[in-house]
Amino acid sequence: MIEARRLHILRAVADHRTVTAAAAALYLTPSAVSQQLAALEQETGHRLVERGAKGVRLTPAGEILLGHTNAVLAQLERAEAELAAYSNGEAGTVTVAAFATGIALVVAPAMTRLARTAPGIRLRVQDAEGDASLPMVLDRQVDVAVAVEYRGAPPADDPRLTHVPLYAEPFDAVVPAHHRLADAAEVPLAELAKDVWVGPYPGNPCHDVAVLACENAGFQPRVEHASDDFRAVVALVAVGAGVALVPRSALRGMDLAGVSVRPVDGVAPTRRVFAAIRRGAETHPLIRPVLAALAEVSGV
Repeated sequence: MIEARRLHILRAVADHRTVTAAAAALYLTPSAVSQQLAALEQETGHRLVERGAKGVRLTPAGEILLGHTNAVLAQLERAEAELAAYSNGEAGTVTVAAFATGIALVVAPAMTRLARTAPGIRLRVQDAEGDASLPMVLDRQVDVAVAVEYRGAPPADDPRLTHVPLYAEPFDAVVPAHHRLADAAEVPLAELAKDVWVGPYPGNPCHDVAVLACENAGFQPRVEHASDDFRAVVALVAVGAGVALVPRSALRGMDLAGVSVRPVDGVAPTRRVFAAIRRGAETHPLIRPVLAALAEVSGV
C-alpha cells in the first residue's frame, strides 16, 4: 500500500529538484525525506529517483508515479473539501500569500467583503512574490496564492493547481522629468534601448514582464539598479539613475515628483494576476468563499 504522505514528498522532490530544498519546504530533515523516498521505492518495487551532481531527477518509473500522484493528491483535496462541507465548515482560517500590490488591490478588499458575507472565515496574509507563493501553495505552507503570470510559472492547466483569473493591468514607462521622452504622448520602448534601466530583481515576475517587453522591442535592457520595491524604483528614476516599467496600480498614491509617467506605445506589457489553489480544494467550504471574494473585488 502506497502512503499518500510519501507521494507528497515525491512531488516536493520533483518540484524542488534537491532533497535539501524539498526537506526545507516540508519542514523535514533531508534524512527524513531520503528515508521516505527509500520506503516509497520499496513499496512500489521501482527506483524512483536518481541523484546527480545537479540534484535529483525522477526516473521513468518516478515520472509515471508522479502523474498518478497529482491525481491522487487532488482527489484527497476534494475529499477534505467534502468532509468539511459535511460538517458545515463555515469557520476557520485561510492563509493567503500575495505580492504587495495584490494585497492592496484585492486581498485587503476581499477581507472586508468576507467580514460581511462569511464572518467565520479569517484570512491570514503573507507578503510573497508570485515565484515564491506558488511553491508555498504546493508545499501546503499556504492555502491560496495571488500571483502574476511569468515565464516558467506553472501553466493554467497544471494538474497540481487550479487557476482563477483576477485582473490584468498595463505597465507604464517611468522616465526622469528631464528625459527626452518626458513629454511624449506615448513612449516607444525601442527608444529606451540605450538608457540605463531600474527594475525588480531577476526572478520577480515583473522583471520577466519588463525584460520580455524590451526583447520584443528588439533589445536587452541594461538593468544597473535593482529593487523589488517600486517606490524605490521610482525614487531612483526621479534622480536620473535610469528608466523603468512599472505596473500602473503600483504608481497609485506614490510621490511622482521628478518623474514623468507615460503609456507605452503599441501593445503595452501587461501584468496578469490570478489566484491559485491546490487542485481539488476549490470546493472546500472555507476556500470557495475566499476565491469568490477575490474574484468579486477584482471585477472578474
